[in-house]
Amino acid sequence: MNLRTLFFSYVAATTSVPCVISSQVCCCPAPCKMKLLASFLSLACLLFRSAAAAPAPAWQFVEKGLSGIVGLEAIVVSPTLVVMFDRAANDFLHTPDGKVAWGSLWNLETNEATPLKLITDSFCASGSILSNGTLVSVGGNIPNVQYVNQTGALDGRMGLRLFGPCLDPNGVGEGCTVFEDLDTLQLAETRWYTSTLRIFDGSLMVVGGTHESTPFYNTDPVNSFEFFPKKDGGVPRPSDFLVRSGQVNLFPRMFALPDGTVFMLANNQTIIYDVETNTETPLPDLPNGQRVSNPFDGTATLLPLSPPLYEAEILVCGGSTKSDTTPVEELSAQDPATDQCARITLTPAGIAKGWVVEHMPQGRMMPEMIHLPNGQIVIINGGLTGYAAAGSIGVTFGNSNAANPIGTPVLYTPSAAIGSRFSQEGLPTTDIARMYHSTVTLTPQGNLLLAGSNPNGNTTFIPPGQPGFSSELRVQTLDPPFMQMARPTLTNVPSKIAFNEKFTIDIDIPAGLSTSSIQVALMDLGFSTHAFHSSSRLVFMDFVLSSDKRSLTITSPPNNRVYPPGPAYIFVTVGDSTSVGAHVMVGSGANPPVPDQGVPL
Repeated sequence: MNLRTLFFSYVAATTSVPCVISSQVCCCPAPCKMKLLASFLSLACLLFRSAAAAPAPAWQFVEKGLSGIVGLEAIVVSPTLVVMFDRAANDFLHTPDGKVAWGSLWNLETNEATPLKLITDSFCASGSILSNGTLVSVGGNIPNVQYVNQTGALDGRMGLRLFGPCLDPNGVGEGCTVFEDLDTLQLAETRWYTSTLRIFDGSLMVVGGTHESTPFYNTDPVNSFEFFPKKDGGVPRPSDFLVRSGQVNLFPRMFALPDGTVFMLANNQTIIYDVETNTETPLPDLPNGQRVSNPFDGTATLLPLSPPLYEAEILVCGGSTKSDTTPVEELSAQDPATDQCARITLTPAGIAKGWVVEHMPQGRMMPEMIHLPNGQIVIINGGLTGYAAAGSIGVTFGNSNAANPIGTPVLYTPSAAIGSRFSQEGLPTTDIARMYHSTVTLTPQGNLLLAGSNPNGNTTFIPPGQPGFSSELRVQTLDPPFMQMARPTLTNVPSKIAFNEKFTIDIDIPAGLSTSSIQVALMDLGFSTHAFHSSSRLVFMDFVLSSDKRSLTITSPPNNRVYPPGPAYIFVTVGDSTSVGAHVMVGSGANPPVPDQGVPL
């Protein structure tokens, strides 16, 4: 389905009267014609404004097209392509065999979606990329019986979906497919709402989830860890931490620390987990009753790591302070989300000091935090009130458990003094609600890609004036000001870099950019789903700028624990302008598990 046909189909579905669509024309009654006319008038207005004097560079939201499926999971898989997954239901895209698609490839250059053929239902799955560059989508749900004939989907709760490195030289994903083998590739346990993380040996750690559909609280938890490829003979490791975190522990938040251990957060409980010794070390609880894992979704991130010490700090924002024993019927979509952020340094002194509390400009349920290459964090998406999930609490807003969407992002500067780290100055506001089942990711171009939002049982469009939120197919970018400026250009970047090595790249720095401020960032762009960005990471690298200011000699991270081996993007920020990211493989690129590489800290 091409973008033109998809656009007209979407317009038809979102009007109260039908449109007759062919490959040549869209013949519609008056309301549909008015909607199309408004779209064309908006385009004409944009063209008129572009002919006027160019405004000063500024943050801006830009609509890019329609995703074809609800992008409730998203991950960048190449310099030009993003994989999106949805549930197997009634999305617009179809595979060549005529079945409804619930996977797609979004092309960042053409802004078009191509269907991917899946076998199992990826609804509310997670995923990360292995050390060899292969994306693994993990877990899922039982398909909705209402749509099985249209989709052909099978039970995805033990699903492992592999998408190999997709480096089609034309950048369009030709020949790139999802591989599933139900006889040989399965999890050890059924897992829905599970989390995944690439760890130091390049394999994936799979944590928690629920065995089967749960309306709100996790009443059938999977209190264990397992790995892909399998460790321990494929036997999951039981976890006291997951037992303690109780029924608000879906999609645990977790981060690979620079010593190879793993920080985990579920509900208001936190630990450091040692994969090699299978030990859990409790850390202080989040303060003031803040809870951040599903269905009380706040968000969390590992702040940028910097040489020479690579000290790890965790930032946790939003969610709810409601008790996790509150009866479901007493919860309301109008209950305020918390504006609290809590930050901790994971050194002995930092742990002894505990969590430091800060406050966002407003409370947020279901926000997400995205690294920018300059070290700042964008807090985006979500609502002022309510909870995650749909149609499962005492007072809903239509089908949604949350209400009052927030259209203005927040910029967080970790290096600023406490009390002055949050800002919304100069940031735009969008009228597209990004609520439950929405995603956002940094792209190799340096902007943020936003997709999805669907607090409904399937793809549903809510009539104007009715409570609730329609299934959202519109794709946007949030463009930083530097995308309207002259930008540094990187060339002769190696396709593979080893740990603890120096390598040289060429750089073209536009006139007017001050070379007194340069940052070189190595980034994993992560896997976005349910207010969490698994495996997302930024490691700053030391460098030397040549005397003619035309090349950078960069020192890679010291070992595979500071940066778990696998794909990455190198961004260089000069002054206020950031380059396009250069795609590299960090480490040997071998299949996991890989041995330790580089030198210890």
